[in-house]
Order: sequence, then structure tokens, then C-alpha cells
Amino acid sequence: MNRFKTSKFKNTTPKIAKKDGWISNVRAGSFTSQGNHIKSSTRLVAFNTDQAGGGMLGLTSVEPGSDGRWTVTVIPCHADLITDLDFSPFNDNLLATCSADETVKLWRVCEPEQEQPGGAEVTLCPGEGRLELVAFHPTSSGLLAVGSTKTAQLWDTSRQQSPLAALEPHGDQLQSLSWKQDGSLLASSCKDKKLRVFDPRAQLTPVQSAQGLQSNKDSRILWIKDSDHILTTGFDQMRGREVRLWDSRKLGSSLGSANLGTSNGTLMPLFDPDSGLLTVSGLGDSVIDCFEVSASEPFLSQVSHCLTDAPTRGVAMVPKLALDVLSCEVMRVLQLTDSFIVPINYHVPRKEAPVRGCSTSSSPLSSPSSSAAPSRSPSSTSGLSSGFQPSPSQSVKAISSMLGPSSKFRHLQGAVLHRDTHFTNLKGLNLTTPGECDGFCANRHRVAVPLATAGGQIAIFELSQAGKLADTGLPTIQNSVNVADFSWDPFNSHRLVVAGDDAKIRVWQVPEGGLTETLTEPEAILQGHTEKIYSVKFHPLASGLLASSSYDQTVRLWNLESGDEVKALRGHQDQIFGMAWSPDGKLLATVCKDGKLRIYDPRKSADPVQEGAGPEGHRGARVVWVCDGKYLMVSGFDSRSERTLYLHSAESLSSGAIASAPTDVSPSTLIPFYDPDTSVVILTGKGDTRVYIFEIVPEAPYFLECASFNSSEPHKGLAFLPKTECVVQEVEVARGLRLSKTSIEPVVFRVPRVRKEFFQDDVYPDTAVWWESSLTASAWLAGSDGKHHSISLKPKDMTPVSEAPKEVQVRKYLPSSHYLEEKTDEQKKDELLSAMIGKLGNMDDNPLPQESFQGVEDDEWVSDTHTNTNVHTHTHTHTFTHALVSFRVTSVCCLADQSGSSSSQGACWTETCHSCVPLMRPMSKEHLSNA
Repeated sequence: MNRFKTSKFKNTTPKIAKKDGWISNVRAGSFTSQGNHIKSSTRLVAFNTDQAGGGMLGLTSVEPGSDGRWTVTVIPCHADLITDLDFSPFNDNLLATCSADETVKLWRVCEPEQEQPGGAEVTLCPGEGRLELVAFHPTSSGLLAVGSTKTAQLWDTSRQQSPLAALEPHGDQLQSLSWKQDGSLLASSCKDKKLRVFDPRAQLTPVQSAQGLQSNKDSRILWIKDSDHILTTGFDQMRGREVRLWDSRKLGSSLGSANLGTSNGTLMPLFDPDSGLLTVSGLGDSVIDCFEVSASEPFLSQVSHCLTDAPTRGVAMVPKLALDVLSCEVMRVLQLTDSFIVPINYHVPRKEAPVRGCSTSSSPLSSPSSSAAPSRSPSSTSGLSSGFQPSPSQSVKAISSMLGPSSKFRHLQGAVLHRDTHFTNLKGLNLTTPGECDGFCANRHRVAVPLATAGGQIAIFELSQAGKLADTGLPTIQNSVNVADFSWDPFNSHRLVVAGDDAKIRVWQVPEGGLTETLTEPEAILQGHTEKIYSVKFHPLASGLLASSSYDQTVRLWNLESGDEVKALRGHQDQIFGMAWSPDGKLLATVCKDGKLRIYDPRKSADPVQEGAGPEGHRGARVVWVCDGKYLMVSGFDSRSERTLYLHSAESLSSGAIASAPTDVSPSTLIPFYDPDTSVVILTGKGDTRVYIFEIVPEAPYFLECASFNSSEPHKGLAFLPKTECVVQEVEVARGLRLSKTSIEPVVFRVPRVRKEFFQDDVYPDTAVWWESSLTASAWLAGSDGKHHSISLKPKDMTPVSEAPKEVQVRKYLPSSHYLEEKTDEQKKDELLSAMIGKLGNMDDNPLPQESFQGVEDDEWVSDTHTNTNVHTHTHTHTFTHALVSFRVTSVCCLADQSGSSSSQGACWTETCHSCVPLMRPMSKEHLSNA
């Protein structure tokens, strides 16, 4: 990039693909080797995995299949760790791998959907110990450069007995090899801090060698285009990471450098010779930097700084033939993470681009081949006929089809309400509740919070009495044992059920108005479990029906009215992470540490009616029914301990999850809250600062991610209130309470809308009155089913937005003709006079105060009168002709000078006289015109 010439790539923009465009089912390994751990041809992608000690290779395709998904397969390649791999530049299916088992193998791999070869096509045994590097020659097929601990060898794959050449050994660990683009030279970097350039056809010793690197830590080397310039990445003397540019003919000093901060991760460079763009990513970093490399100053110019969602385990560049040139894509980088391969596309923004799907054969510059060649992009067809411009509606549909469906709640905004509504000065909060507990619970009137004091105390706060809490003397519920889980009765806002460590469930009754004294005696105690209880859940329809799960691996149903255990469900083989009643109250779903998801019909059988595979991770999970009970959503962990959401069909659990949505890596389980009216699920974990929001739809892609909500400090729990607590005038779709270490804060989630004066009936369908029971526990156990009735949330004084009159498009600005129209001076003068007179008002309608003064005649206001007395009265008329506005000004001056000298009178008119009272009155339009 020349300082006097603008580069066409200076505005190159990286774009990380959406999560549905990531390649999943990837189990990348984190191994120590000199390779980049991932390589790509125009059709296939190969990468390291953690299976079989790193001896197995993952394989997938660059583009997804016809169903929009990628197939990932695994190939057993070596008996030890695969240290490096490379695709042939002349054959997309020819892959070379080297390993710590001291062999190099060539594989003719197939598409991931097809059966892979059972063995390697060629096996080379250099006999130099552990192999670290392998690189195909850029111009000669079948020629390989292989790097071992200290030696680089050249091999002809057709001659498997011995190498073509063995270059002079290096002084220490060989760290990187790179062929020049024309294949004439081979460059290397070494732990002895030296850079070497070999001409293998001329001599086996280096033709250039110099002490170039400043640190013996891991380094990489690359040739820049067809020039004599070399680029290296490594560490300086202060262990800061740097990029340096060298002239291979003068390795004594670098041409330029760029510092990338301090970190331990090895920098992995990728260079595109066509555009001169260089990307640099550090191992374990969550950022990828892009530079433009030039042969003249400045040698390195930063183009972009791309933040990624996950740490980097490896990077690869996709060949140019696979790029989407119609969208001005100049480079594509594949980032290997622990669980995904993330495509990052680099585009050059242009004002005009060819319309996808439209024929350009009418252009005199287009060729038949270019117009007929389809794009490699899966979204290259928009369905538009050639020869016609798309209408706006067609364009919107085409864009939607390319980008996929989007949620109308994608811009959902979370906000903490004013401090006046907070409970502050909260002390002694219990931060060690079990993972199966939500942390605290709330209903529309009050909130229950566990305290860390002895005896399992629970504080009860009335929501109507928010403010600063007292330091001492707080009445509590004395549960007598540690609290495992607790829940408010949805049909009785005064009843609180608490499960304890002693395998007992205590039922407490909070008096009207809240606690005024400490409660020590529960209303009832339920006994039946033999070990500690995990969680308790009330039935959504039947009053007084409670389900509880325990360490004894059973789920028991209780009738609170009689205090009896009515059912015991069995079939679990390990800890029960969570359970949930179906919306109609007929079924109960559980997720267990044994990796199973189960559905029970308690009135028919004590054994599960369905069973299927649950989350792979064993750290915790939650389950909730979604989409009118047609699906089960499970929040859990995958095999890499990444928090993931899974969607299962309630009709066929055995089929496994039909969709998944990974979120992040964190030890706490995501606790879901599902709103059936909007089909929005809100999730967060204990100790998190981020709240995830998804809309769940009953068709692909199933999970529509919405804007997340972030808090300034970690929260200990999130509880939600009934829908009737939402302020529909502000388009609130959910209202909850956020528990922090010292406070309880109301949080609302709003949909941004313009016409808030109307009731947003597309956001607020009739909501179920779930806080009223529809039958008793005895009736449900006898086989009866109930159903909640629904109510509208529309206030009486609001009109639904669907019935609102359509807004008339109002022009924000007047047409240009209005401003460009020429006006005469008289027209301008009349407009100014009319505006001024209209602003000041009519003098007849608004008489001045002076007119009511005694002893003042009308003729004194029209002519100048001078009276030679001790007090001189001066009346003057002054006309401001230049401003086109005239006033008649009368001043009464009380002159201190008794002599009435002309100098004193002159001072009164030329300066501000505090002894004068200016009397101003507007003149009529006729007087002004005459003046």
C-alpha cells in the first residue's frame, strides 16, 4: 500500500457467518505441534480431532449439502498424533499427513458422505524421528517437503524408498517451512533464531542464513507473492508477538514490523498472493487481524481487527476457486474452534454488484461462459427472471430467502427498572443452593430468598414494599434444615413449599401482608423420600398437586390437601437434573444424569412411556415444554462442556435431538423461562452476566437467536412474574426479578415499536390464566383433565394496532422547487413585514403601558419637544430602514447635567443610558411602508 495511492483493499470487511452457517459436530484437539491443525482445498476441509490420541482426522466439505447441513466424518490415519497436513494444489482429494509415528501418508479422500479409503495410497518413512511439517510443492505434482525435528527432506511420492534430497540439518527444532510461489526456493525458521533460504536444486546448504528472530519461541515463515520478500511471525525479546517483513537477499535486518501485544499463543499467518492480504491469528486467541502487505513503505498496513466468538485452535484459507466472487469476496478463512469450524468471509464493499440470478448476457463486456456459470454460493439463486428488475417486495423476499428467517423479537430489549423499585441492602444471601434450584422464587405479590444463616432461613419480601431493607430484625421462615429447593403455589400466593436436605417437604403459609414475625411451624410436612430432594414442581392445572425428585432416583407426586403421596415414578439410573409438566398437565418430562430424557404419564404407569438420548455432558440440565407441548427443549452441556440447547420432538424421543443451538462455555446450567404467548425462551445461569433470548419455531431452523441482555454484575438468579404484570403500553413481553448479591431488581423485556399508542395485538395474543386452577388434585388423579381459560391483555382505552388507520406518508422536506423559486424584493419585504407584525401583534389590541399615563398628549408622541427645564424630556423617532423593521422610540432622559449641554444630550443617544426608559411601540404596516 503506497502512502500516496489508495489501496482497493483498505476497506476489506470480515464477516463471521451466522451460527447456522458453522460446521458443527467438530471435536478439535488441543495438541502441541508445528502445524495449523486445519487445511482446505476448493471442496474439502480436513482438521485435527481429539479422537484416538489425535491419530484420527476429521473431514467435511467447504459447502453444505443439499439439505443445508455439513456432513462430518472421521478417518483413522496414524497410530500417533497427526502433527501437520496439506492438500495438493493440483488435486482437491489428495491429502498428505505427517505424524509423531514417524511416517508421512498420502490419502485420496472422498466426499464426506461417501465411504473413505481403508488405507493410505502412499506411505513414506523418512527415518528422522517425529515428523512436524509437510508441504506440497506449488508447481510440481508429487513433490513434498517434510520437516522432522532438525532436518528438512524432499520426497518424490513416486519414489518411496529414499528422499530426493536431505537439506543441511538445523541447529535446533525446525519450526516452519515455506515454498516460494514459483517453487524455486524453500525457506525455514528454527528455534536457534535463524532464518534460512535453500535452493535445493543448487546445493543442500542454505544460500542465505541470518540471525533474524529475537526469541526461540514458536515461529512461522511465509513467502510473499513471487517477490523476494519473506514474512515471519514470532516473539520479540520482551515476549511480545510480532510480524516482520524481510528481504530474502538481505536477512540481516527486517524491512518492517507490527506488534500484536503480549500472549503465549503461537501466531499462525495466512497470505493471499492475489490481494496481498495477510491474516494473523494466535493459538487460543479470539481475534483475527488482517494486514495488507506491500513491497514499499508502509510495508504492513492493518486492514481489520475481527473478534471471534470462541478461541482459535487452527486456521486455514479456502482457495480462490471456492469464493463467491459475485459478492466481492476476496478471501475466506476457516477458524477451527473446540466444537465448530467458523467461516469468516472477507468482502470488498462495492456500490454496485451483479444481481444474483439475473442474466447479464446483454452487457457487451460479459462473456457467455461467465453469464452461464453458476455461483458456488448455496444462496446464488433468487428466482428472478432475466431481463426484469426485481420489485421491492421481490427483493425483500429474495434477501429473506438468502439470510433465512428472522424473529420479530430479534431486537428485544432488556432493561433494569428505576432504583426506587429495587430491594437493596440485602445481606446474608445463600449463594450455595444446589444446581437444581433456581436460586429464589417469586409470585405477583412477594419474593422468597434463601439466607446463609443457620437453620435454613428464608426471607420473604412484599413486592409492594420495595426499598432499602433494615440491617437487623428481619422476620424469616425457619425451615430448620438447609434449603434444597422451594416454590410458590401458582394458585395460592401465600403457600410456599420448601424441600430440605432431610428428605422432607415442608409447606408454609405466609400471612396476608407479609411476615411480621418469624415462622417456625410449617402448615404440613410431607415424608416419603429416603434421600435428599432435588427439586419440586407444582402441577400447572390441578390445585394442590406437587411433584418432587430425590437422590433416591424417584419422582413422587403429592396431594397437598390430604398430605399423602399418591404416585411414585421409577426408571432413573442416576441423578435427576430437572423435570417439567406438559402444558395440558397430562405428562411429566425428566432429564437425568444417565444421559436419558424421559416422558411419564403418571396416571397410567410408573415407568416412562418414552425414552431418548439427552445431553452428552453430565454437569447439569433443565427441560421445558415448548410450542404447545409438541417439543421438549433441554438446556445442558455437550461432550466439550459447552452449554447447548437441544430440541426434541415430544412424539419421538428415541429419534434424538432435531436441532441444537450452542451458546458458550460456563460451569453453570442455563435456567430457561418459556413464554408460550410469544414462544420466546429466556435463559441465564447462576453467576452469569448475560441473558440469552431465543424464539423457538416448530420448523427449521427452530432456534432464532434474539438480542441478549447483559448486566453489569453477576446475578444469582432470575424469576419471572405473570404476564398481567407487564405494561402493555410499553410493549413489555416479560417482567421478572433479578437477584444479585445485595439487591433484588425488577427487569423488563420490551419489543421496540413505533406506534405505542396502539395495542400491539400481534405481540399480545390472549394469555392463559395459569394462576387459577381448573380442577383439584383428586379430580386429576381420577382421570379428569382441565384447561385454562384465556383473557385479553388489551386495555379498554387502546385500539389494536391491526385496526389502526394506516399512516399517511408525510414528506419530511419540501420539494426543491419550493426553495429554488425566485422571489422579488417586494415579495421578500412583504413576507418579512407580515411575519414581524404577526409576531409583535396589533398595537390597537395590545396598548402600551405608557398610554394610560396622565399628562401625556398624543401629539407629544409624534413630534420632538424640547423643554428647557431641570428635567429635559426628549422624544425622538428612529427608523431602521436597513432591517426593514421600524419602531418609534421614545426616551425620557433625566439628565444629571443641569446645564443641558449638547455633550450630555449626545451621550444619551450614543451610549447606553441607565437614566432612560426606552419606550418602544410597533408601527402599522402602512406607516412602515411610507417610511
